[in-house]
Parts: sequence; structure tokens; C-alpha cells
Amino acid sequence: MTPQAATLDPAELSAAVAELCVRIPVAAGTAELARALSALAPRFQFREVLCRGGWYRLGGVVDAAGDPVADDLERWAEEQLAAHEDIGALFDAYEGSGLCATRIAGKTHYLVAAAGNGAAAFVQLEIEELQESAGHPLFQGELPASIEELVDPRRCGNDAGKPLGAPFYALRRFTDMAQFVRRMADQKPEPQPVHRFLKAWDESSAAAATRFSNHWLLAVREHLNRYRQPVLQATPIAALNGPTPIFDIGFGAQGLALQRALQSFDRQLGYPMAWFFHMITTKCVPHAVANIVIDDVQAGFNYLPDRDVAIVKEWLFRPYGF
Repeated sequence: MTPQAATLDPAELSAAVAELCVRIPVAAGTAELARALSALAPRFQFREVLCRGGWYRLGGVVDAAGDPVADDLERWAEEQLAAHEDIGALFDAYEGSGLCATRIAGKTHYLVAAAGNGAAAFVQLEIEELQESAGHPLFQGELPASIEELVDPRRCGNDAGKPLGAPFYALRRFTDMAQFVRRMADQKPEPQPVHRFLKAWDESSAAAATRFSNHWLLAVREHLNRYRQPVLQATPIAALNGPTPIFDIGFGAQGLALQRALQSFDRQLGYPMAWFFHMITTKCVPHAVANIVIDDVQAGFNYLPDRDVAIVKEWLFRPYGF
């Protein structure tokens, strides 16, 4: 690790993290990965808050001996189709060749580090844990109806074959969230839902109890529109690694029963007003609860601090969701 790592700009830091991912073996675990990341950039103390797995994507092409033929299955298939008359001619040319598609199974590790005060003041790393395995044979059996069916036939299901190498880490995305949401704000004059969500957190009891990034991530996306202008989007994702929290209350409950249910839900998540933020995102809590809470307040049974009541009222006046 170089002493200059702490002062790298985002692009340089992303490159350094990508290089680090190549060097850290998956067998070392994400705790060691987080330690190495924090040593790389000492002003950040990274930790994993969520892991999502069970996904896969198309890989490349290997021959009958397992030796690589191409890294990108889709590109290779399109090039081969262009070189032959049609898919039938392509199939005839390679039938019996033993060529096999590969697939890459993975999980995404989300690591965060605080970068100041405020809900959006954190950096987020998305690091993929990948393993390439043998997939389906490409030119065997019935003639596929299309190039899409050739490269990813649905009948093959999600079962992977023999691993073609050890699992490895790869950087997917490094995001300075404060900068990202500022760029989003520059796109439109009106605050977008994510800005209102972050503002609600900063003004609620939750902000005084814990950091936003201890419990939430932002799934970000950036693409170009038809005018070649960047379009940025961000959606809050609850950092839940265990069972989904349960909001246990009967329909139409109010008063003391509702207060107990809200407090129980908040205890499951570990911070106040969790019920409100999950109402907007995970839908664990029905939207009708917000109305009942304000009905209770107006009836004189107020179990929320004034600042939290103001947040619920503002949402009822201008609802939003994800």
C-alpha cells in the first residue's frame, strides 16, 4: 500500500481498488478485503453491509479440452453468425466440435465507509465475487431457433457445470454518494424521491441514533438518453442480510396497539423511524399506517417526536415511493 493512496482522486482510487481485488484471494474472506481496502485509503474504514448472490451472467467459449476460445460468448456468436449464411449453416459448421459455453456465477458484496456528516456522506463499493464454470454445449442436439437460444437456452436452467478456475473478486462500481446525489439534483429542478428520502432521514430521529449507511445502500444507475445526456438514478436498498422484519399488527389497529407495533418493528431494525423508511421502500409496513399515526396525533395520542410527526405529515401531503 502506498502512502499516497489516501489522497487519490476517485478515478485513481477505483483503479487501485480494482488492482487490490485481483490480489486478494476470495478464500481470505470479505473481512480481509475490507481491512485491505481501509489500509489502501486510510481516511475510509470500509465494512460489508450486504451481500446479494444467486445470479449469473454469460461467460465465454471453451473447447472440448476446456481451453478458452473466446472471452465473450455473445460477441463470438454474433461474429460467427455473420461469417456464415444463417444459424443453420453455423450449427452445421461446428456440430460435433465439443465447443461449450461458460457462465459466470456471482454474488455482490456491498462495502461502505463514512465520508462526513449527513445521510449521503458515504462511499460505496460494489465488489463481485465471481466464478466461471462450464455451461451448456453449443452445437449439440436440436437446431436452436435463434442466436439468443444458442447462447442462453432456457431449458438449461441455472445449474452450472465444472468450475474452470478459482473464484475471484472484481470491482463493479465505486461511488461517492454525496457527489452522485448532487449530480442527480442538477438534472431536475424538483427534488427526486431519493433526495426526499435522504432529507427525511437527516431530519428524523434515525439520524441521531445511527448512520444511514449502517442500514441502507443506494442502488445507482447511470446511462445516456437519446440526446446523449447522462441520466442518473438511485434507489434505497435496505441492508438486510437476514429475515425480512415483521410488522405484526391487525388491520386498522391504532393508539397503544399501533405504538407497540411500531416500536417492535424499530427494535428489529435497530433504530427509530425504521417503520417509516421501510413503508416507503420494502413495503413491510402498509401505507395506511402513516394516516393512522397522524390520526392518533390529532386525537392527542402522540408517541412520536415532533420532528418525526412533521416527516410523516410531509409524506402524506406529497407521497413518494420506490
